Amino acid sequence: MIANQNQFYVSPEDYLAGERQSPIKHEYRQGKIYAMVGAKKPHVIIASNLATELNIHLRDNDCIVLPLDIKVRLEEANCYYYPDVVVTCDERDLSSTEDFILYPSLIIEILSPSTAKFDRGGKFTDYQTATSLQEYVLVSQSEMSIECFRKNEQGIWIPQTYSRGEKVNFASVYFNCQIELIYQKVPGIAKIDKD
Repeated sequence: MIANQNQFYVSPEDYLAGERQSPIKHEYRQGKIYAMVGAKKPHVIIASNLATELNIHLRDNDCIVLPLDIKVRLEEANCYYYPDVVVTCDERDLSSTEDFILYPSLIIEILSPSTAKFDRGGKFTDYQTATSLQEYVLVSQSEMSIECFRKNEQGIWIPQTYSRGEKVNFASVYFNCQIELIYQKVPGIAKIDKD
């Protein structure tokens, strides 16, 4: 996230109006606008693999999988973010025609060197203000490693890490798959063994 340090406060309404006209995407955090950098090929492949597997899993369910181009509105934190993949099962999001959702249940961010610190810190803190959010997932694009944070009944976020050879579980949407499927065809990461 890079912003002009001399930038003045922008209202959420002005941000949305500008974003609808802009050829590039920007995220919004508490009155400041941040231009988003283009993703590298491993990032795009991982996002595509996740969206594909989740769409297949949820095709007969009242949930929608939204990759890359939909914003999540975090009212309490006064933010709009573009997660790499987000799932919502809330009727209010399903019936809305807005260019953002309000009630995510699963948010997935694919880490890059320039965003990893913020994705783990401030962004995760902001995402936690969404009371509908049940899982926050961080996916490495340089090694086969996925961190999943699940909110328990006491509202505490419990981490679980998956690595090569393990089955990934996104409990919020009852999804399970081998981690290798998520990394399939990603350059620099070994292919799935075929029997």
